[in-house]
Amino acid sequence: MEDEVLLAMQLEDMLVEMGHVVVNIATRVPEAVKLARDADIDFAVLDINVAGTKSFSVADVLRSRCIPFVFATGYGSAGLKEGYRDAATLQKPYEASDLTEALDRCLASSRI
Repeated sequence: MEDEVLLAMQLEDMLVEMGHVVVNIATRVPEAVKLARDADIDFAVLDINVAGTKSFSVADVLRSRCIPFVFATGYGSAGLKEGYRDAATLQKPYEASDLTEALDRCLASSRI
């Protein structure tokens, strides 16, 4: 989930280059909640602030389905609310190697 189209396209390219299949890109929280609830996905990357709305409701749905996720944010871990401070976080701007590392962390913790 990313509301800035160019960043969304860049993220999609990085994920495809890593060998992942991108199911969909949500640009607004209601759309992302629906995808989190209904889509067959292995993980998600969530911008925290999407068009002025926080994405924690999306994270709540993903957690309820045991789907791992990474928060991507310009705020860093300081932007996380209580209950999510242990979540994998990707500091914007980021490189493909940062994304790989964050995904590895979130996927490893989901296997525990």
